[in-house]
Amino acid sequence: MSFQLRREEVLDGDQLSAMLVENPAKAAQAILLAAKQGIVDGQALLGQILLDGQGIARDPVLAKRWFQIAANGGHLMARNMLGRCWEHGWGGPVDCTLASLEYRQAAEGGLDWALYNYANLLATGRGVAQDQDAAFKLYWVAAQAGHAKSMNLVGRYLEAGVHCPGDKPAACFWYERSALGGDFRGQFSHASVLAESGNIDEALIWFERALAGGNLNFLRVSRAALLEAREPRVQVLSDAWQARINALQSNNF
Repeated sequence: MSFQLRREEVLDGDQLSAMLVENPAKAAQAILLAAKQGIVDGQALLGQILLDGQGIARDPVLAKRWFQIAANGGHLMARNMLGRCWEHGWGGPVDCTLASLEYRQAAEGGLDWALYNYANLLATGRGVAQDQDAAFKLYWVAAQAGHAKSMNLVGRYLEAGVHCPGDKPAACFWYERSALGGDFRGQFSHASVLAESGNIDEALIWFERALAGGNLNFLRVSRAALLEAREPRVQVLSDAWQARINALQSNNF
């Protein structure tokens, strides 16, 4: 029997997101109905669950279409996700130029994730002319808005003193905020600063959190930094890093 939901019963975006945790299949039906009824939050969520295969068959092509529909309706996160589809080739070819246009439009609307994603393209020169100064400014705005990944990158720019005045205390401040915000790269940066200052016990706590949340690429790169650490208790963490890398690699096959 198909799931039925009257128009007056359609839930808002937050409620639909909560339903996805409790009952993905039921939530997917509610989201599909909300999207078809023109509810923009539902359209954006439908794109996301189609992309993830959450409670519904995975279909990146259809996901991209719904992101476009929601973006046309003014949904900033949907426009950001449309940019990610173009950047990563989800539901079609890779086109970083088109990704940059979507990110920029969502960034102009103030969306922190779009500021971060557009800054990434500017920093690397993908789809746009490379412009580290502009990238730093966008990371800064996103960090000020509470975006944890941008906080870590602001810290890196400030620590290096490239494309902005060097300021190690300010860099440490942003690393800590990024770590507290849950970004695994920020947690690693914060842990590294703590280790350098001799606060090894607290550093180990943050290294462990970075290990738990880090992706495969991050773990590979950061393991090399651990091997170069002067503190033996930090250096030995490279064994746990390698074990986690092995586990993630095996899951990918």
